[in-house]
Amino acid sequence: MKLGAAAYYLAALSSGSALVRACGGHDTPPREWSQEDLDHLEEKWGVDWGFSGISTFAHLKHVRCLTTPSELFDIAIIGAPFDTAVSYRPGARFGPRAIRAASARQTSFRGFNPRANINPYQNWARILDCGDIPTTPMDNAVALRQMSAAFEELGARAPVSTDVLSRPKLFTLGGDHSLSLPALRALRKVYGPIRVLHFDAHLDTWHPAKYPSAWASDQAHFNHGSMFWIAGQEGLLANSTSQPSVHAGLRTRLSGETFGDYEDDTAQNWVRISADDMDDLPGGTADVVARIMSSLGTEDPVYLSVDIDVLDPAFAPGTGTPEPGGWTTRELIRVLRGVEGLNVVGADVVEVAPAYQGAGEETALAAAQVVYEVLSSMVKRGAKEKAAAKGAAKVTAGKTAAAEGDVKDEL
Repeated sequence: MKLGAAAYYLAALSSGSALVRACGGHDTPPREWSQEDLDHLEEKWGVDWGFSGISTFAHLKHVRCLTTPSELFDIAIIGAPFDTAVSYRPGARFGPRAIRAASARQTSFRGFNPRANINPYQNWARILDCGDIPTTPMDNAVALRQMSAAFEELGARAPVSTDVLSRPKLFTLGGDHSLSLPALRALRKVYGPIRVLHFDAHLDTWHPAKYPSAWASDQAHFNHGSMFWIAGQEGLLANSTSQPSVHAGLRTRLSGETFGDYEDDTAQNWVRISADDMDDLPGGTADVVARIMSSLGTEDPVYLSVDIDVLDPAFAPGTGTPEPGGWTTRELIRVLRGVEGLNVVGADVVEVAPAYQGAGEETALAAAQVVYEVLSSMVKRGAKEKAAAKGAAKVTAGKTAAAEGDVKDEL
């Protein structure tokens, strides 16, 4: 029996060696793959179904951009899995992962957006999923420094499409809403003071002292309800009365017994659009869009921030600070489509806390759709600017040729 087992083992080894040689082992030179071969392999195996593949946003190419500076992009999807600045329910650190999973049905080959007349994934922009910023959950001061440094590093890189962009655009998947502060710090260095379009149930311009505590600290000032107040104090936001920022979807409770919070907000140069305005304005969605566009215009750089709790908890229960009485997912999408003319230079969707959502992923699905709609608008505006630049170049070339034709040869 022992000899039989040994013979079997030797035969198996021999068979395995033959298999290795047949498949290109050490004795066989490696195959030279032509581009035609690689294209054929890509055609056979390179397309995923919505339910297959590694979970990147919309099946986009994944690159750890922070450690791969040679990989250029026009628009980066970057996760900020940070949630230790919340004031109520934690869990948004898992938001980036949930939003990516919920985006699985978005693919480049079926990504055409009929309302925008564009496929954001098959146009001029190179869009990458740049992975996550590895923020620490142990120290908010360090996490703030990490996020600020990451946004500054990515935002300072050269874009691929230099005929459209001077700097790439960043779309952040949150995480809690405090990440808007480091994003605005990075944008301020590129564009100067920024204007903000802020979709949220809450003001998020609270003075930090509005959270009463006998244990006050400087670090406690940084939280997901005070980051726009801090941004204003740091000069990150435009402060001219003719350049306000805009809240939309508000329905928050206020401090004390007066409208002091609104007065503070007005003093910080914000325009407020309440959730009820969707019903009270005669034009509904169209009037909400008109108020936003009349306040922000189409030229100034805008940071677009969407707290998913702008939606009613019936549509987005998976969030840290839910407030009844919000907009429907359809209403938010209609507003986002209506503001496509904005000059959006950066964006985020935040406060997706998947532990509180249902099995159907309704909150993360809404967030993934927000990203798709805003990406469509970003790419559409860039396509128009690209076409306009090309047309201007043709006109200039034509004028030059005509002028040269008018010069007489005196010889």
